[in-house]
Amino acid sequence: MENPRVIHPDQPDWHDVRGLGRAEAAARLREEGCNELPGSRHRSLFALILEVLREPMLLLLVAAAGIYFVLGDAREAAVLLASVLGVMALTLYQEQRTERVLEALRELSSPRALVVRDGELVRIAGREVVRGDIVLLGEGDRVPADAVVLAQRNLVLDESLLTGESTPVHKRARTAGEATSPPPRPGGDDLPYVWSGTLVVQGSALVEVTATGPRSELGRIGKSLQSLSAEPSPLQRQTRVLVRSFALAGLGLCVLLVLAHGLLRDGWLAGLLAGITLAMAILPEEIPVVLTVFLALGAWRLSRRHVLARRAAAVETLGAASVLCVDKTGTLTLNRMRVHSLVVGEASFRIPTEGGAALPVVFAPLLEHAMLACEPEPVDPMERTLHESGRRYLASDRRFADWTLQQAYPLTRTRRAVALVWTRPEGGGVVAAKGAPEAIAALCRLDPAATSALLAKVEALAAQGLRVLGVAKAEVAGNGPWPEDPCDFAFRLLGLVAFVDPLRPTVPAAIAECKAAGIRVVMITGDYPGTALAIAREAGLDAGAVLTGEALDALDEPALRAQLARVSVFARVVPEQKLRLVEAFKAMGEVVAMTGDGVNDAPALKSAHIGIAMGQRGTDVAREAAALVLLDDDFSTIVEAVRLGRRIDDNLRKAMAYILAVHVPTAGMALLPVLLGWPVLFFPIHVAFLEFVIDPACSIVFEAEPAEDDLMRRPPRPARRPLFGRRILALSLLQGLGMFVLTLIVYALGLHQGEGQARALAFTTLVVGNLALILTNRSWAHTLPATLGRRNAALWWVVGGTLLALALALALPALRGLFRFAMPTPSALALAVVAGLAGIAWFEAFKWLHRRNPDRPGTRAA
Repeated sequence: MENPRVIHPDQPDWHDVRGLGRAEAAARLREEGCNELPGSRHRSLFALILEVLREPMLLLLVAAAGIYFVLGDAREAAVLLASVLGVMALTLYQEQRTERVLEALRELSSPRALVVRDGELVRIAGREVVRGDIVLLGEGDRVPADAVVLAQRNLVLDESLLTGESTPVHKRARTAGEATSPPPRPGGDDLPYVWSGTLVVQGSALVEVTATGPRSELGRIGKSLQSLSAEPSPLQRQTRVLVRSFALAGLGLCVLLVLAHGLLRDGWLAGLLAGITLAMAILPEEIPVVLTVFLALGAWRLSRRHVLARRAAAVETLGAASVLCVDKTGTLTLNRMRVHSLVVGEASFRIPTEGGAALPVVFAPLLEHAMLACEPEPVDPMERTLHESGRRYLASDRRFADWTLQQAYPLTRTRRAVALVWTRPEGGGVVAAKGAPEAIAALCRLDPAATSALLAKVEALAAQGLRVLGVAKAEVAGNGPWPEDPCDFAFRLLGLVAFVDPLRPTVPAAIAECKAAGIRVVMITGDYPGTALAIAREAGLDAGAVLTGEALDALDEPALRAQLARVSVFARVVPEQKLRLVEAFKAMGEVVAMTGDGVNDAPALKSAHIGIAMGQRGTDVAREAAALVLLDDDFSTIVEAVRLGRRIDDNLRKAMAYILAVHVPTAGMALLPVLLGWPVLFFPIHVAFLEFVIDPACSIVFEAEPAEDDLMRRPPRPARRPLFGRRILALSLLQGLGMFVLTLIVYALGLHQGEGQARALAFTTLVVGNLALILTNRSWAHTLPATLGRRNAALWWVVGGTLLALALALALPALRGLFRFAMPTPSALALAVVAGLAGIAWFEAFKWLHRRNPDRPGTRAA
């Protein structure tokens, strides 16, 4: 059976269009540039350098180098300036790595466009659309460029992005006289033009691109769009407050130290140098860097698992997800729908998977009209399989290629059925309808007894996990006008079509993992209740009861929340009801992740804490409303994303705990010796050396740390938990305080052997202690020996490089002079190493006791 074609007078079907050739399109792309807004590309190296030069740590190093020049110590100044270049190189490496990740994500998130090239339909990135391209638009698509409408069917667009008017506008195809007319401004009904960035909310169209990128209407107002900035996430706001608090405290201590040094030792320049050193030691400038690196690399890691993160906040929120609201078709199931059986009256015919007997004549009208109730060029899997079955089973003389599609009645909230009106060349025609069996029964005006009998058959099929559609037909005479409501046609029931869509093999294990992680999975589907329950039970969901959309509408808010506490399967739900379910779960204090694919799913996706759009079958509207885009539409991928989100959250807090801990001994040793009247321990070069350890450790090492083995056996973290809870804050400060006390003791003992040796011993203690803090904070649940076997290449590069640099600073006379060291004795050096390692001994013992007695309060950072 051939596909019926949509024929509009004087309007071409895409089969009649060749579009641009691939070579010509490539030439125009090179000549006119990509279809994107100005300034949407990545930052240049020069821009990155300017940003890096504004970092407070670098400014402090430059100021210290200037003071050394004033003091006449050119060698120290040169070394500090070299340190500036080293820190800049490290920061630029991290920034460019982050920028490359973001660039890759921008490429992934570029809206797709369906174009005709060399007479074939191809889907390309929106940025590759060029002037003259023929583009097919469908419901939910975002228009990729300014264009003129060649053909359309019920085309309605939302142009509020350009006009500010929320009312959708209807479009028509251009006439011959408008071929060269310049397009007017956006807005207004009955225009043959569409504009870049607007949304198709209904219908379909064939359009020819007239302007792209900066030449489009959206491009001309691009500067105002670029001025809009995203609101910072809760975690970003917390880190800003934290860094500001540290900066204010550091500034006060610096002023105190400069005054104390100047008044007590009569050395104002030296006091200013000591104050800069203290500022460098206190300022936690790594925190914003860590947050940026973690979220950018987290988004990149998600993309490698087929999840596109469109908003950074979603990466940090994943770890708190407590409810996953998912669709059935294509998410829990394979979305490989096939016709399972046909039912006409009391007779049924099972469609074999391969080969099999010919279709009995009695079932032919049912399959014919089920196919006629589909889009001519279907995208929906159910409609595609009906076309395939029609081509396979219907006789070759049953052809509808010359029929004309005159009218379409789409699915609505109150009528869960679609109907298409077709006319024949010889006159007359037919209305084919398919949809929910109860909706088809209403269209056919079945009496209560017939309706009950029909629904009993549906129930029996649904109990087998089959999805069931009713099919009806009505004869029409003439060529219209057509009624506004399909209920005005005299429909006759033809029968039922049952579809099978097998459960994805990975789903039961993924749902079991969610249960172990304290995450509740809720199925929300438009399917029949019996089908939904059968699939839910096969998947392992808590499917004791089902709540239908009709029953949901009858509940007030308190009653709905009571139902949500016990029901995990919602059937016959229309997209508009998803928003109410999301809001109800949120009102119960849950952190909600929600999947969706249609235009009407956008409000629910935007309302959910984590909106997840389907990448394969989702519309552009849904993808833009969502925080995440699921590229393979697979439920197990969502669980993978939650696991990765928990790992990112866990490692981020480990990194933050390490940063807080390591600044305590560094700042303490920069301040206390001066206040006690001892020789100054630290100079800017020492703090700069430590920065080469801290920056890569807290960003690269902790970001690459593998997940804890119990990560998906914990309950979701509280959504409002601060970056530093009291327990994390206390344990971090205690780690840093222990390291500070031991370093101070080693310094005091070393002073008996001279200032240079004391400085070398104290610095060795601090460097070894720094590495020990990295090792112990890799896990707050497992002791250090248990984590040594974990794979983390970045860790060992940092440890090895740091120990080598320390050894050179102690062994080479030139470097010893630079750092103002004296070569310590082997026994004293061994004492310093032991002291550095001993600083974490109490925390390791604490973790070991917790492992022995799990009922004690936990030590997890996350």
